[in-house]
Amino acid sequence: MIYALITLAVFLVMECVTWLTHKYVMHGFGWYLHEDHHEPGYPHAFEKNDAFFIVFALPSMALFYFGTYTEHTYLFFIGLGILCYGIAYFLVHDVLIHQRFKWFKNTNNRYLKALRKAHKVHHKNMGKEGSQCFGMLFVPLKYFKEQNLL
Repeated sequence: MIYALITLAVFLVMECVTWLTHKYVMHGFGWYLHEDHHEPGYPHAFEKNDAFFIVFALPSMALFYFGTYTEHTYLFFIGLGILCYGIAYFLVHDVLIHQRFKWFKNTNNRYLKALRKAHKVHHKNMGKEGSQCFGMLFVPLKYFKEQNLL
């Protein structure tokens, strides 16, 4: 049971890590890699921004390794929490919002509508400065209210 709680806690903490990374790294010194993500209609299958998947995958893989081959089993479940968040991020951000893969084209869920609105607000600003809504899974209530979704 403790390992399930560790995985869930790490999953939730990853939203905070994502927000901070997005605001201060991607829209900061990592803008070179993130900039193409803000270009409308990016014509390539991959973006430089996709390199950030590796940034998050490497610690997860290391934690899997050390959690498996040492007595510190809890490290495996920290890595699992990071992995689960990465999967959720991919499905929500790349599949549902940006439609990089046409798997779920016609969703009409209130949460997803609010999430899309918040993400559109983020992408409305094409530059490095002045963006808002840096998180991914937790949507500010104002985006539910704006669309009469509450």
